[in-house]
Amino acid sequence: MNFDNYKIIPNYKTNKTDLFLAEDEDILACEKTLNIVFDDDYKEYVSTYGSGILGGTYVRIYLPETIILTLEEWKNRITEYWFWDEGKEVLTKEEVLSRDFGTIRIGDTYDGDEIILYKGEYFVLPRHSEMIYKAGNTLEETITWLCSSGILTEAFPEREFEPFDPNELG
Repeated sequence: MNFDNYKIIPNYKTNKTDLFLAEDEDILACEKTLNIVFDDDYKEYVSTYGSGILGGTYVRIYLPETIILTLEEWKNRITEYWFWDEGKEVLTKEEVLSRDFGTIRIGDTYDGDEIILYKGEYFVLPRHSEMIYKAGNTLEETITWLCSSGILTEAFPEREFEPFDPNELG
């Protein structure tokens, strides 16, 4: 886990650096409710940084409560609008929607790419591509892939984290 190089910057609306963190009991409750296990990186990230956007407005990782509250709507939308058939060698629609493996959306990008956790591995469902990408085995690997691979956006070194209140999501 290498989140040490992340810099917390003030929220552009409030000009404050107040963090909105997940508590251990929130993480455990989410794991129990969804029958999943988060990797240590996810737990550290939401406990240390919490709700916000990383990389100057690029990656957003959801708190456990947000994952639970948005899961059904996300699965319904994915069911209706699935278009990632070029990525079926990586993951199929059935695997993504499987209740047996507890596939969840743990975050997204400013561009609308969705970050999912399936069988303990992280994948990205891009908004502008029919491909599916395996992004990492840990959240740190996934964030590094998103920010540095140059596949979905131009690679960038910034690891600035701007916190925001999850109750004010638009």
